Amino acid sequence: MLFSFSKTKIWPGLMFLAITGILFPVIFVSAVDVSNLEEMCANEGWKTACDTISDSECQSLLNRCQVYFEEKKKEVESDITKTSAEKNTLKNQITTLTKKIKDLDYQIYQSNLSIKSLGFQIIDTTESITETEGEIGLQKEKIGLILRAVADEDKKSFVEVLISSKTISDFFDNLVYLDTLNVKNQELLDHFQKLQETLENQKVTLEEDKGETESLLQLQSVQKKESAATKVTKDQLYTLTEAQYQAQLKEKESIAKKTAEIAAKLVQMIGLTEDQKAPTFGEALALAKQIGDAIGVRSAFLLAIISQESAIGRNVGQCYVTNAETGAGRYSNGNLISRIMHPTRDLPVFLNIINKSGRVMEKTPVSCWINDCVSQYGSRLYHCKASVSESGAIICAKSGYVAYGFGGAMGPAQFIPSTWNLYEEKVKTQTGKSYADPWNIQDAFTAAALYLKALGGGTQAGEYRAASKYYGGSSAYASSVATRAWCINEYTVKGSMSDYCQGLIF
Repeated sequence: MLFSFSKTKIWPGLMFLAITGILFPVIFVSAVDVSNLEEMCANEGWKTACDTISDSECQSLLNRCQVYFEEKKKEVESDITKTSAEKNTLKNQITTLTKKIKDLDYQIYQSNLSIKSLGFQIIDTTESITETEGEIGLQKEKIGLILRAVADEDKKSFVEVLISSKTISDFFDNLVYLDTLNVKNQELLDHFQKLQETLENQKVTLEEDKGETESLLQLQSVQKKESAATKVTKDQLYTLTEAQYQAQLKEKESIAKKTAEIAAKLVQMIGLTEDQKAPTFGEALALAKQIGDAIGVRSAFLLAIISQESAIGRNVGQCYVTNAETGAGRYSNGNLISRIMHPTRDLPVFLNIINKSGRVMEKTPVSCWINDCVSQYGSRLYHCKASVSESGAIICAKSGYVAYGFGGAMGPAQFIPSTWNLYEEKVKTQTGKSYADPWNIQDAFTAAALYLKALGGGTQAGEYRAASKYYGGSSAYASSVATRAWCINEYTVKGSMSDYCQGLIF
């Protein structure tokens, strides 16, 4: 866009709208029943219908099919976006479940090791308890023997003691010894009894730990089964979603193919020359690199501008000038519009271009007027909506407002005639041609590159501002161009584009 409010807004993603693609409501009356657009458009009923109706009726039918396919394309792209998001969600969930199952496998393995270790500890503790019980029995027997010996000593008479003992001292020493031995054995008995109690408590604790670990193992096994079952379900859903995703991509491809066929038919009906036909993306990318390198503008940025302006030459306008005095004309559906070309600034230049190119004015597409009315207060403009009557007159939604701006932008780069006039000689010098044509794809790319370079777009740092100026100072436009340039650059690096970028560029 080279002059503020001078052409219709080119919406992202309208790659397959043909040069006469309609963006306005269509009033269509013919002998053909078009109530079922799916039959006429999707099932290609237009091919038969166009053989039995007039060219104007056929063109109007094809325009309606373009609108139909554009809506279908938006629906499919929305479905693809949703399905892609579902795929990513399922993929993430499957990855999480796989990790969870693996983690549970480790936990189960650790639990089994813990149970085995606790089992060995319980066996060892049980054996220790048995040994301790044996020691306690032996100590009890020893204490019993000592007690009986002491009792026997107590029962002896004084005479027996004197006879059996060398001295009374030996008798008392024997008693002290037996008593000391009894105390020691009693201490050992107490020790083993405490040890037995400790070991039995330890055994109880170990058995409780083992029981808890076995319970945990059972729970882990159940969790693993549930996670595995959920993963199987998610895997099945992912498979179904992937199949749905591929089907949607095929539907998108089918819509693109049918839309391109309709666009080709419209081109044939209107009688465009070969150099007006849109290039393929590969051809456009190669041309942008060739011209961009020669002039000093980044190829991805140059192609992004052409993509934003005209879907790389596939939508160079939906209006036609029919009045060489006022610049009035018609939409591609035949409805009249009084405000296409600026009558003094652009119309004379446009007519001169038409005469030099040998084109027919009424069949040469240009951009339409953006429906806009304004009221000025001081230096500020206030805007309101506008409509167009059947006679082509402009009707402002609010009293005191007047129609604002014009259309009339030409070719893939969407130059208005007065701006093209400023660059025509520069384009001829750059290309070596004797004539520069705004509808010729090479000339259009060259003019856009020269203009962007003049706006400061020769460096990547200056691209945003240059893009904004290209469209009369629009930051939204500049942001959209920047996104497209990024997508195109990613393609040049990786050789492929994401679904989002394809929807934007194509």
